[in-house]
Amino acid sequence: MMIPAQFNAKEVEQKWYDYWMKNDYFTSKPDHRTPYTIVIPPPNVTGVLHMGHMLNNTIQDVLIRRARLKGFNACWVPGTDHASIATEAKVVAKLKEEGINKNDLTREEFLKHAWEWTDKYGGTILEQLKQLGCSCDWSRTKFTMDDDMSASVIHSFVDLYNKGLIYRGYRMVNWDPEAKTTLSDEEVIFEERQGKLYFIKYKIEGSEDFLTVATTRPETIFGDTAICINPNDERFAHLKGKKAIVPICGRVIPIIEDDYVDVEFGTGCLKVTPAHDTNDKTLGDKHNLEIIDIFNEDATLNSFGMHYQGKDRFVVREEIAKELEEKGALAKTEIHLNKVGTSERTKAVIEPRLSDQWFLSMEELVKPAIKAVLESDDSSEQRTGQSQIKLYPSRFNNTYAHWLNNIRDWNISRQLWWGQQIPAYYFGDGKEDFVVAENIEKALELAKVKTANESLTTADLRQDADALDTWFSSWLWPMAVFGGVLNPESEDFKYYYPTNDLVTGPDILFFWVARMIIAGYEYAGEKPFSNVYLTGLVRDKQGRKMSKSLGNSPEPLGLIEKFGADGVRVGLLLSASAGNDILFDEELCNQGKGFSNKIWNAFKLIKGWEVADIAQPESSKVAIEWYEAKLQQTLAEIEDNFDKYRLSDALMAIYKLVWDDFCSWLLEMIKPGYQQPIDRATFDKAIEMLENNLKLLHPFMPFLTEEIWHHIAERSPEQALIVGEWPTAKAYNEQLITDFDFATEVISGIRTIRKDKNIPFRDVIELRVMNNEKASTYFDSVIMKLGNVVDLMYVGEKVDGALSYRVKSNEYFIPITGNIDVEAEVAKLTEELNYTKGFLRSVQGKLSNEKFVAGAPEQVIANERKKEADALAKIAMIEQSLAGLK
Repeated sequence: MMIPAQFNAKEVEQKWYDYWMKNDYFTSKPDHRTPYTIVIPPPNVTGVLHMGHMLNNTIQDVLIRRARLKGFNACWVPGTDHASIATEAKVVAKLKEEGINKNDLTREEFLKHAWEWTDKYGGTILEQLKQLGCSCDWSRTKFTMDDDMSASVIHSFVDLYNKGLIYRGYRMVNWDPEAKTTLSDEEVIFEERQGKLYFIKYKIEGSEDFLTVATTRPETIFGDTAICINPNDERFAHLKGKKAIVPICGRVIPIIEDDYVDVEFGTGCLKVTPAHDTNDKTLGDKHNLEIIDIFNEDATLNSFGMHYQGKDRFVVREEIAKELEEKGALAKTEIHLNKVGTSERTKAVIEPRLSDQWFLSMEELVKPAIKAVLESDDSSEQRTGQSQIKLYPSRFNNTYAHWLNNIRDWNISRQLWWGQQIPAYYFGDGKEDFVVAENIEKALELAKVKTANESLTTADLRQDADALDTWFSSWLWPMAVFGGVLNPESEDFKYYYPTNDLVTGPDILFFWVARMIIAGYEYAGEKPFSNVYLTGLVRDKQGRKMSKSLGNSPEPLGLIEKFGADGVRVGLLLSASAGNDILFDEELCNQGKGFSNKIWNAFKLIKGWEVADIAQPESSKVAIEWYEAKLQQTLAEIEDNFDKYRLSDALMAIYKLVWDDFCSWLLEMIKPGYQQPIDRATFDKAIEMLENNLKLLHPFMPFLTEEIWHHIAERSPEQALIVGEWPTAKAYNEQLITDFDFATEVISGIRTIRKDKNIPFRDVIELRVMNNEKASTYFDSVIMKLGNVVDLMYVGEKVDGALSYRVKSNEYFIPITGNIDVEAEVAKLTEELNYTKGFLRSVQGKLSNEKFVAGAPEQVIANERKKEADALAKIAMIEQSLAGLK
């Protein structure tokens, strides 16, 4: 194939992705090899690619491609999540635009619209991932509402119910009035907001006296059923046994006593609204108080709100404050900061609400999950002293521990239609008149037994209208995608489970990661994965979280269009250390694109050389021996970084190997002279080293590397780079690398003198060496080639009439030829000597000043002493150079 002058990412990306797909490289089936498995954190079915997805999925692709090269049976399972709240909200909004109210539809009619929406917009993000180069096994693509996935969820619910772990309870829950559903505690985000504290006066029944209560929510007075005082608060001893009158509604309520009331907070009197506050509900139960729910499901006031009926709670808050003031019942208001619970999905302010809901008891379920991450595996079979599941970075262990050790029962029911419908079937009006079964036919049999009524039919049963929490579906993900919930003996499940690595964000450590671990131990008796790599957030270069509202989030596909997928992947990963946020700048992607061009040009340079059957120069033999050692050293560093999930460091090690060691040094050392051929032995080794570089780069830059791989030689599908072989680690000579580092300083010294003295590289020079360091002479042939040295000799004394420099204690002399104006060089060095001596006097003047030395910080004194030492060394070097010229 003809090699294009430039690397064209757009043409190459589509070509090779099609090639990989055509040859089925991504597909995995159980075989004799060791499996390496990743399950994708399923994005919302209607989602589109954003920068967080780009980072997360690039990391997963790097891990899966490397595993493939290392000979594992690599399986990356893709899929999407039905995202019940988010998707239902979008479908409801779409119907509203069409003039259709969800409440006017049957469940079946609504679900038809939801499936149409999903079929139209779902899966877009998976197609976009292909443009990034993601090598998922697309034949295994799963959706959490697929028939088998839903069956797994229902099976899990029934199983847990039969074990006594799922129960129905009338509890205070988090109510999202926008989505009109309950939320689990983990789906509530608490934000600090500035509001007001309202001081409301309640008259004491049968007198003109009043008490004052402070509240942030004056609209809830319609649900007040008591005033509570602390029995030990002497200020209110005269109120014991009396009653108060709620302003506006005029309802008479008791004044109760409980030491729950904090005498230091507010006024010391507490209004008790059991239907709308968790703590008030506890007090209400204790004192047998009436419960009055004043809100509709959309957080407008109901008939208990009197003339405010139908108005939104926040509108009422403003209006009732005015009415209270007009009636003389508002003592004052104050600015008040408090924590407000908001919905993670809709951002609506959460309303505490009493409701019949389904809960999963977590106390026992959570214990194996705590042990798996936080305790060492010291079983009799395997005493590793390590936890079974490792979080990277490990600082998240504390976060994980805090949540699991303080876990509450999980509210798993949602007042939604989009999702798996709860498999509970009611046969009567009582709260306990239900059975739980996987389908209505099984439910009928159970209902007949429970009622002792053989004449029951399915028409007598009605299924619970609620759907299950989305996370109750996705917590089964690593098992369900392999059929392990329904059939634990399935070949796929036994082969691929447990999976190896999970790559996700710390924001769903509780929602998803911990729950998958809990489910894994409950259903499979073992961990769902061994390692969890927690990525950071992608922020803009000012450190702000990326968002549409700020307009600071670049279009991912636009970045790929501009910089190429490989460039974007490199740009993201170079700064993506585990768990740390990325300050994203497009310049990072430009750097990635520049790296692509550097590799392409290096490849073109090698392929452009004429090859001949001639003797191999000593300098080339030495150079190749060094590079092979350097590659092995870097390979060991890369492997260590991968073991510690430091992918950014692994990429940087490869970046330096290719850019500095391969392009800047090796190619220069083996490059043939102008219009001269290269010997075949060196050329073959250069290709071999290039191929090894491509293997190391492939997980990070799959398109560029596959393109070059096939330009190097004609390759069959079995010889494609994607299924190549990762370089083998071998013993290497570390001293060779150390000696070369010394040689590079020698070469740099020659280049500096050539530049400073305007000696063209085409002009040969001689080099004399006083080898005080007893440095290796192994790289002398390389020094001669890269310095264009015609004669290199080791001497026992200084060389007169020569330019000189030092590398450590070694001295290097370049005898002066007719190309150098000795007189001008002496004048230049004399001027530099005088300037440096003046600088030294200035520094020594400071250091001899006792007042300065006594008063200056220690670091300042240390800096001045370093300046003194550097100046003395420079003066000695200049004087030595002058002596050689005279």
